[in-house]
Amino acid sequence: MLDFIIINTHSSIRIDEGIIIYCDPFKIKEEKHDADIILITHSHYDHYSPDDIQKVMKADTVIICPKSVRETDGSGLEVIRVSASDSIEVKGISIETVPAYNKLKPFHPKSNGWVGYIISSPEHGRIYIAGDTDMTEENSHVQCDIALLPAGGTYTMNARKAAALANTIRPQYAIPIHYGSIVGSPEDGEVFRDAVESMTEVVLKI
Repeated sequence: MLDFIIINTHSSIRIDEGIIIYCDPFKIKEEKHDADIILITHSHYDHYSPDDIQKVMKADTVIICPKSVRETDGSGLEVIRVSASDSIEVKGISIETVPAYNKLKPFHPKSNGWVGYIISSPEHGRIYIAGDTDMTEENSHVQCDIALLPAGGTYTMNARKAAALANTIRPQYAIPIHYGSIVGSPEDGEVFRDAVESMTEVVLKI
């Protein structure tokens, strides 16, 4: 199910749209050097990992990241810096940004301008990668066909709150991420699936 989406671990995602898109590559085991586009949601070590970018990048890879992530200057690649609520097109792929932040926790302040992404696919529809976030006013209005939502708690929504966001935006498919390794437990995926209403099919990939 949704075989074109691979969760490497945590929030490290690979999407094959003919164009290969990685989001927050982390703990990459194989050096495939196949990334056409790399999306970075924010600068924390488990989302922006230069060593893992080296494993997936090639000469013409484009990095897309928030304006506050300046570390990418040394990558040697083309870097496009975005703000929250931007819309861009890269290599024929339409990409929108959505603010990603905590409302009460201090880990991901809104003022940092960190983001999630919506990738528009002619074949698979709108794919929303939420980034490290709580349920917010902005992401509660996202329209998407596939939603990848953090569910591990501590730094993001927990599994039940992530399910509440899924039940609000009602994608056709929802995939919980950001649990079972650095934060959260392997059981969080099942908690998420049990709490998501039947109009959305939950796909577990961790």
